[in-house]
Amino acid sequence: MMVVAERFEDLQAAALATNWRGRSGRFYALEPLPLERFALTGEQLYLLTAGERVLWVGTADEVIAEAMTRARFRIALGAADAAFRMDVPSGEIERMTIAWDLEGAEPVLGLRLT
Repeated sequence: MMVVAERFEDLQAAALATNWRGRSGRFYALEPLPLERFALTGEQLYLLTAGERVLWVGTADEVIAEAMTRARFRIALGAADAAFRMDVPSGEIERMTIAWDLEGAEPVLGLRLT
C-alpha cells in the first residue's frame, strides 16, 4: 500500500508543477513553494523569481560555501515574489548546466506549436 501512497504524492506534485522553458529551449517542471515559508533544504535546486524574471538559481550547499552566491541569494530573496524547486541532478556538470539554463528561463503558460 505504501507504493500507492508514494505514487499518489508523485502525481500530486506533478499536478502542481509550473512549467518553465530554459534558455536552451528545454522544459522544466518546477514545484512552486510558498515564499513566506521558504527555506533551503536538502538536495534541491531552487529558483527565485520576480514576475517572469529569474533572480537567482542555486542550491543550499552553494549558499553555504560561496560568499558571492550568499550575497546574490539575499538580494534575490528580498526582491522575489515566487520560489520554485526541483530535484538536483546527480552530476555536478549537469547541475551547473541546468542552473545556467534556468537563469535565462521563462514561464510557459501553454504550448505553442511554432
